[in-house]
Amino acid sequence: MGSSRTGGTEPDGTRDARDRDSEGRARNARPRDGLGRPLPYGTDGVPRQPEGVVRTPEETVTQAQRLLDEGKPFHAHEVFEDAWKSGTEQERELWRGLAQLAVGLTHCARGNVTGGARLLRRGAGAAEQWASARGRERPHGMDLPGVVAWARALAGDVERGGGPVDAARSAPRLR
Repeated sequence: MGSSRTGGTEPDGTRDARDRDSEGRARNARPRDGLGRPLPYGTDGVPRQPEGVVRTPEETVTQAQRLLDEGKPFHAHEVFEDAWKSGTEQERELWRGLAQLAVGLTHCARGNVTGGARLLRRGAGAAEQWASARGRERPHGMDLPGVVAWARALAGDVERGGGPVDAARSAPRLR
């Protein structure tokens, strides 16, 4: 996690009780459930994904799929976000789109139908646009047309009253 409850001082001299890392950046050390929702301090939560991990694209897809299969799309989004931030410029939009899909699934599982459907469609559009601009439908072995179809179908299902969804049962197959 790398977080601690060190706090800081506000400009008015009062103490800032937010979680801060050793450089003073805000971090939230609060435990989280499998969908990334905060739990009360002292509660056992789901271990968080470490931030800023540089993985190969193969490792990214494998790790994200494992988390999706476990019903942890919030955590899969963090893996995709690491790839988006550390990957090549040519693939940033691909990883960003996949992160949006994982967040969309997170919202659908939390019962936020409108936000979830919107993020699923946005992520599907980003992945589809990235693939068509490069003529690549299977980057790193991923089935982007299948993932795009999954996202659009799930968005439609939840809007027709199918939400909240079980994140593990509703997870896409990336390959």
